[in-house]
Amino acid sequence: MVSRSYSNLLDLTSGDSPTFGRGGRKLSRVATVAGVLSELDDESRSNASDAPSSVTQERMIIVGNQLPLRAHRRKDGEEGWNFSWDEDSLLLQLKDGLGEDVEVIYVGSLKEEIDLSQQDDVAQTLLETFKCVPAFIPPELFSKFYHGFCKQHLWPLFHYMLPLSPDLGGRFDRSLWQAYVSVNKIFADKVMEVINPDEDFVWVHDYHLMVLPTFLRKRFNRVKLGFFLHSPFPSSEIYRTLPVRDEILRALLNSDLIGFHTFDYARHFLSCCSRMLGISYQSKRGYIGLEYYGRTVSIKILPVGIHMVQLQSVLDLPETETRVAELRDKFRGQTVLLGVDDMDIFKGISLKLLAFELLLSQHPDQRGKLVLVQIANPARGRGKDVQEVQAETYATVKRINQKFGRTGYEPVILVDKPLQFYERIAYYAVAECCLVTAVRDGMNLIPYEYVICRQGTEKLDATLGLNPTAPKKSMLVVSEFIGCSPSLSGAIRVNPWNIDAVSEAMDSALIVSEAEKQMRHEKHYKYVCTHDVAYWAQSFLQDLERACRDHVRRRCWGIGFGLGFRVVALDPSFRKLSVEHIVSAYKRTKHRAILLDYDGTMTVRNSISKGPNAEVISILNSLCRDPKNIVFIVSGKDTKTLTQWFSSCETLGLAAEHGYFVRPNHDAKWETCVAVVDFYWKQIAEPVMSLYTETTDGSFIDSKESTLVWNYQYADPDFGSCQAKELLDHLESVLANEPVTVKSGQNIVEVKPQGVNKGLVAERLLETMQKKGTVPDFVLCIGDDRSDEDMFEVIMSAVASASLSPVAEVFACTVGQKPSKAKYYLEDTTEIIRMLQGLASASEHSAKHVSISPQRVIIDRE
Repeated sequence: MVSRSYSNLLDLTSGDSPTFGRGGRKLSRVATVAGVLSELDDESRSNASDAPSSVTQERMIIVGNQLPLRAHRRKDGEEGWNFSWDEDSLLLQLKDGLGEDVEVIYVGSLKEEIDLSQQDDVAQTLLETFKCVPAFIPPELFSKFYHGFCKQHLWPLFHYMLPLSPDLGGRFDRSLWQAYVSVNKIFADKVMEVINPDEDFVWVHDYHLMVLPTFLRKRFNRVKLGFFLHSPFPSSEIYRTLPVRDEILRALLNSDLIGFHTFDYARHFLSCCSRMLGISYQSKRGYIGLEYYGRTVSIKILPVGIHMVQLQSVLDLPETETRVAELRDKFRGQTVLLGVDDMDIFKGISLKLLAFELLLSQHPDQRGKLVLVQIANPARGRGKDVQEVQAETYATVKRINQKFGRTGYEPVILVDKPLQFYERIAYYAVAECCLVTAVRDGMNLIPYEYVICRQGTEKLDATLGLNPTAPKKSMLVVSEFIGCSPSLSGAIRVNPWNIDAVSEAMDSALIVSEAEKQMRHEKHYKYVCTHDVAYWAQSFLQDLERACRDHVRRRCWGIGFGLGFRVVALDPSFRKLSVEHIVSAYKRTKHRAILLDYDGTMTVRNSISKGPNAEVISILNSLCRDPKNIVFIVSGKDTKTLTQWFSSCETLGLAAEHGYFVRPNHDAKWETCVAVVDFYWKQIAEPVMSLYTETTDGSFIDSKESTLVWNYQYADPDFGSCQAKELLDHLESVLANEPVTVKSGQNIVEVKPQGVNKGLVAERLLETMQKKGTVPDFVLCIGDDRSDEDMFEVIMSAVASASLSPVAEVFACTVGQKPSKAKYYLEDTTEIIRMLQGLASASEHSAKHVSISPQRVIIDRE
């Protein structure tokens, strides 16, 4: 086991990496240097100690709440523990799908409490024997983490239960949240002990560890990290009630791949990201992804399957055959309906019993013939709600049996003791129909197991008196609200809250023809066989490899604090603009072109105060007074607004409506860069936009001289986005033959004349300066959104042409760290203003020492 302390402190200064149990494989140098988050991760790996491992075998670190192990105290008074694999654990079963060439290491906690004095020995044994790394959680902390935050807050909320009163889930407890974060940190530390971040894949499982991705991403910016949620994910209306909603969403987005059982769960997650974080998703070639600070977070939708080999082996056991024979004799002459559920509030056991009671009431002929066997597994949580479910279940069973039972006939058989797996399988084999009617559940594998067991074996067919060559049959009644429902197209789907409908479904399952039962069974059997747990694991690993393919080509920065931490992944040539560097270049150049966006660059986008403040005006005037400078504000605003805002800047150039109008200085008239004969297309577009404005609350039309903009920034995000797509298609259709461009942007749909963009302004400015013999040797272009990318493209392409001096200093700079055609970035408007103030100060300092006659450049009109 790798120790986090060292007996020889010289090891830390020598640069040598410690080794651990895997044949001397080296940890990355990043993992051995304390206190470095991202800078070291970004360094070039020319150092020999950073060379990739020569071991070619892939490695997967699987992290779950519990290790797939069973622990037993040694007998005969000996101290210590004996461990064995838990064959029922999904984490162990999925290993079959990863391939023999993938080494698997497990990280998780143990169900049993290990004495502190034994923890080191146990950890060493588990690593060497099982390749398991145990996370030892103090009992009090584990109780707050698991029984507190996980089971009291997350589990009810993810199953659509709101804490409306202290009895329903309980109020949010900040100390339980802190315990949850602390345990996730412990798990992350255990992963860090064994990970090689350059090569290993990490797969985190379920809602117990939703903030773990942040801790791993903070330590290793390029970690290959997948997460799969095994529970439902609630709709945004439910999820948004969680006080720590943003922290959990951002933590999940530090994964490379996030998996869900159904599209509904994924859709809810994507909606939460859109509504709470303003992050939209895109579907490209069948893959769904979210762009998050330059990283693409992929979404995986695939339900987990069952372990076919294990289930088949249990079907072949002699004990299974014996138990099937016993149940055959017990229920001879009767039809068995089967329910298998945990004893908790979301499994709908009481509703199922009420539906069965209604069936017996409405069909007296079924009394004495129909039996409901309800297997009630022990609840995983604890609390008042579990006690209430148990009490209601017992009372309902007692009432039904008293009402319809008689000597030798018990309508409902409640099995509330733990069963061996083979015993449960025996019940599957004799049941004519399986009822899974949970009111809300994640991936329920009971229907899959039932279908395989009904397929049977030759021995079980002989025991049940079935013809081995005859087609098998089975029937399923499943709730609409469980994760496996979409995959079982031959099942009878029901709303479990509708007792009448569930009762009718039970009756329908009994009276359907034999041929129909056989056809439904065959359909389900084919799906379950081809979509087992190995298929699920293999598919997840393939998508995780695809999602992480570009990691080595990207440059990463870690930003943010605590659970707000995220990694920005960008092109290696993209870097932060140094104020000292640009001021130095500014001082030694003579012909400068400066192009500045306004909204989001000179002022914060969507701020209440739209106009420039005194500081901005002062900086612009200082830059304009320098005879070496040509300064332009390039904005999407109209001419009237810009004229009013910058009336005190006499030599400032203005470009309005994204470059359609240009004014070189205060004294000149507004000119058009593109000749547009007529705007008759507005008469076509505006009525269409008005229609969508009337039907979309919070939207409005921004009409400018050259442009029509439909803005839905204040509308519901999902509805507004949906309407925007419809409007875009509608406008493209009706304006197909018009000389206009229809584009969508951030919360807008815009129609403008063809050829109008901000790049046109940059192009004209460079051409005009070239004609005047003042080829620029310094170009600064700053913007923050998609419309500014046209300027960046023109500026960067001009480097290779004669439009610029051969030794020109070019600074294309975007606001914020994000994918861009610009080569530089500054964090926000505050840094932009500070940088421009540095340039203005340099101009003022120069003016005090050198007197140069003013010169002015006018953009020629075509």
